[in-house]
Amino acid sequence: MDARPKTIYLPDTMVNWPWPRTINPHFEDVKAEVDASFRDFKALSPESQEAFDKCDFEYLRIGCDLMNVFFIFDDYTDIESGAVTKGIVDIMLDALHNPHKIRPDGEHILGEIVRQFWARAIQYASLSSQRHFLETFTAYLHGVVAEAIDREQGHSKRSIDDYLKLRRYTIGVKPTYSIIEMGMDLPDEVFYHPVIMDLAECIADMAMIDNDMISYNKEQAAGNEDHNMVSTAMLELGLDRGGAMAWAAHYHAEVHKRFIDGLAKVPSWGPSVDILVKEYLDGIAIFARGHNSWCYEGHRYCGTRGPEIQKTRLVPLLPKANFKAGV
Repeated sequence: MDARPKTIYLPDTMVNWPWPRTINPHFEDVKAEVDASFRDFKALSPESQEAFDKCDFEYLRIGCDLMNVFFIFDDYTDIESGAVTKGIVDIMLDALHNPHKIRPDGEHILGEIVRQFWARAIQYASLSSQRHFLETFTAYLHGVVAEAIDREQGHSKRSIDDYLKLRRYTIGVKPTYSIIEMGMDLPDEVFYHPVIMDLAECIADMAMIDNDMISYNKEQAAGNEDHNMVSTAMLELGLDRGGAMAWAAHYHAEVHKRFIDGLAKVPSWGPSVDILVKEYLDGIAIFARGHNSWCYEGHRYCGTRGPEIQKTRLVPLLPKANFKAGV
């Protein structure tokens, strides 16, 4: 019997991505402010709070607040039923549409967290970015409910195509684009143009693939890896773990190329709008790099060994039900 420890090889999907890793110069100041206000909610377990702590000034603050919303929503709903998840979602949607309404006593903490996030955001966000956020964030929330129902009913083993359709919502990437456009008034004819929409979907797909590849180890150890591209490819294509990782990396490369090629197809709407379009597309491209870096540096998936794993591309396979021990 082979007693050697098993490892997972993580292909470097971003090695040729033209946008380098950068960090906002205000990050440390804003992070301290956001972390302090978030702790006041006492919304996380000690273990989740520990993981969280390791994870333009106002827009950066709003972006950090949104990441907190994602984090705690994911933490609460990862193992919940469809009915419980929908109940939380209904509270969050009510808070978004009524950001100045006092939340009722005894309500789920996410109601007040979301209310405060959105009450701050709408002070600075353009009207168009607000509309786009409400549209994409609502779709994300409904996607998470669908995932919970899948999990509850044992229907989580979707085909690759069906999985991708749902995962494009549950990855939660498109709502983050609104942070990029908060300071601009991007016309709907631009935002919903087929070329722009396809470029936005490319970045969502790249982030989804990276997230699923890097998070797979933690998820398989916890026994909740069904909503993951690696597991989906293994099941449908009859691949082993390494083969599924290679397949996912190849798919990532195809989407990468589609994005680069798509940039040449972006039409012109005149100099003043074209400047905004370039800023928006650069922003979502930087997001793809930032998300990949966060997956390794944020401690959520790789523990304290993220930088080492990012360099060696090798991660020890965690034993089942032991993911809290770190990697």
